[in-house]
Amino acid sequence: MNKHKLIRYLFALLMIGLMISVSEWLDEKEVLFPEMAALVLGLWVIDKKTWTVSRPMLIILMTVCAVFGILLVRYSPFPLLVNIAISFAFTSLCLIITRTTLIPITSAAMLPVLMGTHSLVYPASVFVMSILVITGQWLLEKNRLRKTIPSNIKKSAIHHPKHWIKLFIWLLLIAVIPVFTGQVYFIVPPLVVMFIEFSSSSAGFRNRPVQVFLIMVTAGVLGTIFQYYLHILLGLPLVYTVLLLFSCLFVFFEIIEKPFAPACAIALVPMIIPQKNVLAYPFQVAVGTAVFIFVAMCFFQKCYRWKRAHLLICFIPQPIRLKMKRPKRNSVGN
Repeated sequence: MNKHKLIRYLFALLMIGLMISVSEWLDEKEVLFPEMAALVLGLWVIDKKTWTVSRPMLIILMTVCAVFGILLVRYSPFPLLVNIAISFAFTSLCLIITRTTLIPITSAAMLPVLMGTHSLVYPASVFVMSILVITGQWLLEKNRLRKTIPSNIKKSAIHHPKHWIKLFIWLLLIAVIPVFTGQVYFIVPPLVVMFIEFSSSSAGFRNRPVQVFLIMVTAGVLGTIFQYYLHILLGLPLVYTVLLLFSCLFVFFEIIEKPFAPACAIALVPMIIPQKNVLAYPFQVAVGTAVFIFVAMCFFQKCYRWKRAHLLICFIPQPIRLKMKRPKRNSVGN
């Protein structure tokens, strides 16, 4: 890891720690927005374009969608499944109209719906943290700690209404059982963000479904272990618990050399859900991730049409693939 990247990781830890500290100081869990950790990783640490969006538009979209989610919880007379559908439709329209790819706005609108959050502290927190994140990115680029990456808007499948209608239908089909059984963490918003990314993006991670699955599950397990054992059982302050958690998660990203922004949000969710649900959370993340990736691969990426070599790369982990390679035969006469 180079020096500049290490500095960016340290600033990311400071930002996440600041969010947790303010949440504890105000005694307001609504300040804690898991997707903000994903934004920090994507906009500060990862040295490439993660989402196509201008800085002012990022603040506007994140704030508007957070406010919309709160309004749904406060005033919608509809059941949870319908509210999920409304929040998803709203964020989809925002992305289509603005021609951006800031998929985390889906989480900004859906999180309060799933969690039943109705406090205006939540959108205020999202607004302030969005400003801090884009300001931090600007400072990192100005001081040459991160490459300046232009945000040119190009045509993408993500901007086609038909694509979003298909995503909408599949999300509702997947959400029916979790909603009616009350097990909503199977469809926790960072998993929905991952589903959209996997179904829409042309990035290389969509060719690594097994690796993405393992990253998401690892993040869920780490978040649960740190929250349950360090914070709940041992009483370690939440800010220290989260800083230790993300230090381990960032080291994990460097070991596998594949940082994945939604995993940061998944790791932070155990800090905002009821204590009684924490231990079941990794199982729900594993099942939810598997279902979303399966649907994305089969019905959006159409992996069944891929060549055998492509499937081998996608579904068999690299260490196993390397062992499968036969050694070169010696030349005749040697």
